[in-house]
Amino acid sequence: MILKDKDLKIHYYKSSGPGGQRRNKKETAVRITHIPTGVTAIATESRMQSLNQKIALERVKKRVEFLTKKYKKRVSTRMPIAVKEKILNEKKIKARQKIARRKNIDYLLEDS
Repeated sequence: MILKDKDLKIHYYKSSGPGGQRRNKKETAVRITHIPTGVTAIATESRMQSLNQKIALERVKKRVEFLTKKYKKRVSTRMPIAVKEKILNEKKIKARQKIARRKNIDYLLEDS
């Protein structure tokens, strides 16, 4: 995907964290905003501004692609009647098997 320069707002700033005096004095951190979508990406990993800019630009591209990706609509399908009947018959057979496994406790209740 190609992003237009006029759609991007690039902001350089001083980043905090490890890296020594150079990191505290130079504006090496980069924040890129894609104006039409509002997607923002930040890169502060490198000590070089140009490398951080490339990293942030890649992040913006990935996020914009994810937002603009079109997904196929799911087409619902009907289950054939024969398949439905087969499933119901299997359920009935299982239910009969479970009933047959039960202990008959009715005779215990009749005595008391």
